[in-house]
Amino acid sequence: MNSNTQIETLSLSFESLKQCYKNDVFTAVDVVNEIFRRINTRGEDGVWTFVLKQSEVLQRAKDLMDMDAASLPLYGIPFCVKDNIHIEGYPTTASCPSIAFIPEKTALVVKRLMDAGAILVGKNTMDQFATGLVGVRSPEHPVNLFDPAYIPGGSSSGSAVAVSAGLVSFALGSDTGGSGRIPAALNNIVGVKPTPGVLSTDGMVYANRSFDCMP
Repeated sequence: MNSNTQIETLSLSFESLKQCYKNDVFTAVDVVNEIFRRINTRGEDGVWTFVLKQSEVLQRAKDLMDMDAASLPLYGIPFCVKDNIHIEGYPTTASCPSIAFIPEKTALVVKRLMDAGAILVGKNTMDQFATGLVGVRSPEHPVNLFDPAYIPGGSSSGSAVAVSAGLVSFALGSDTGGSGRIPAALNNIVGVKPTPGVLSTDGMVYANRSFDCMP
């Protein structure tokens, strides 16, 4: 690690991290430790429904460091997922704790990301069951990154705020009628709704199965 570079101000953009790894400025372990410092500094901010244990995420980073970074297009890139997307062994709640369950299979899109070297950090708050565009229709919810008096947008509220706050490089949400794009716009980042059918929606709690996309 280059001590002349302050990791506290490190951008988690794809390009920034790729350059850091390529030039041995920081390791994936350094980045994970910094992410958890940022999460802990923010405290209970309503962004997360579940954060993996730091030890688990560090182990993932250590495992990656034993692999060929050049063969992994998302090597060491941290991400999170909206809590209507399934991760094997971890709770899915759709921001409604009373229906929480432990899925037996990870969503295909998440698996592909991890196979490409991405590092999962946790799961994000949302408008319950992805039915809302304001981001405050849940027991705990985040606020707009730029003004706490403003809504964060929804339904992928936690996913958008996590990226905008520099806690992860990117996040998965879901989008039926703006649920990914609206919170992204309100928090000054980019949200994409892919053409229906381009990305698998296998492994999620649907709001409208005919129109849902996983961006």
